[in-house]
Amino acid sequence: MRLILSRKGFDSSAGGCPSPIFPDGSLYPLPIPDTKSSITFAEIGHGDIDIGELVEDLTRGRHTGRGTAHLDPDMYPDTLPRSRGWRPLLGQTGAAQGHLRRQGVRPGDLFLFFGLFRPVERTNGKWQFVRQAPAQHILWGWLAIGDVCHVDDLRDSELGWARYHPHFQIGPDSANTLYLAADKLELPETNAPVAGAGVFPQLAEPLVLTCPDSPRPSLWRLPNFFYPGPDRTPLSYHHKAERWWRDAHDRQPGYCHLQSAARGQEFVLDMTQYPQCTGWIAELIHQYGSESLDPAPQPSCAWPLWPSCK
Repeated sequence: MRLILSRKGFDSSAGGCPSPIFPDGSLYPLPIPDTKSSITFAEIGHGDIDIGELVEDLTRGRHTGRGTAHLDPDMYPDTLPRSRGWRPLLGQTGAAQGHLRRQGVRPGDLFLFFGLFRPVERTNGKWQFVRQAPAQHILWGWLAIGDVCHVDDLRDSELGWARYHPHFQIGPDSANTLYLAADKLELPETNAPVAGAGVFPQLAEPLVLTCPDSPRPSLWRLPNFFYPGPDRTPLSYHHKAERWWRDAHDRQPGYCHLQSAARGQEFVLDMTQYPQCTGWIAELIHQYGSESLDPAPQPSCAWPLWPSCK
């Protein structure tokens, strides 16, 4: 089984700023801008938050509610009106998909999404980032792969419920791939399966990847079992030994440190070589997760349920 630490959402290059941590501690990963998408920021629902207004305020007008968004991964059931059969999904192509293919990612593997977040506040009717509050890399969701589909190979009658997704708007592309969520995630050596996809809706210390007090979001503190050894393959993109270290004076022992790669979206770990990873993931989901697999379907929808995409 493989774990993929997957970078998704706004950051300094995609979108131009972090995603928000709201005053109540809730997280929302903003989907990056995408001129080929048909989904506007103003159409995206998230409770009582106007996402179009939020994006315009945080980017100081560089993006507006009329701008279109790459809603991917699509993880929140209430984001848009849903067709019957909807489930969370992720699209990938290009170099990132090539990396996933070379790493052998397949059904049964697990995406764990992280992004760049920073606290926000509402002042004089506008959203703004809290001054002096740092940006951090934070885990915000997971998706166990139930099926893998190559978009160019799909017939017009297949995956009708997903045709809104931005990866159906990019045109012919032999690498264009969709990862559909499984119903359940079964982790080795755990007592019971958990939901196959979901989000971490609230900020919690165990979800924060960035090392405490670090001015660099990319400097991570991870559970000690992530530390690579001579008999274990490191997290992909992180093979250089100088990226990893242990601090004998760490005030919270049991951790290692990683200077995470600035480039790359998908970092893959072979969990069979890191068996303690399964308990860590199960604990995060049980303690902090909210599953994404029970949307309210539209009764009038006639799309077929999702097919197998072998």
